[in-house]
Amino acid sequence: MIDLARVKLHLKVDGDEEDSLITGYFEAAKSHVATHCDRELVEGTPTGPEQMGFTPDVEQAVLLLVGHWYANREAVVIGTISTAVPLAVDRLLWPRKRF
Repeated sequence: MIDLARVKLHLKVDGDEEDSLITGYFEAAKSHVATHCDRELVEGTPTGPEQMGFTPDVEQAVLLLVGHWYANREAVVIGTISTAVPLAVDRLLWPRKRF
């Protein structure tokens, strides 16, 4: 799927001090994408409708989630106004979602 170096490049992280943290976010993001789309995320060609390949749009959604969780490490942010970025994770995954 995506190697750790690619994820760290996306996050603009040098060094290996946070590798285990980043790996945890990456695994959680893959799990979230699979659950969100109600499909098993597979490397290579899917063999049925219950599977989803790791295509460029799915890869980008995973990277966006990792980036979000890396930058926002707490469940609550106080004293700021936030909004969802349009055309981000949900938009990337919409065509892949099973209904």
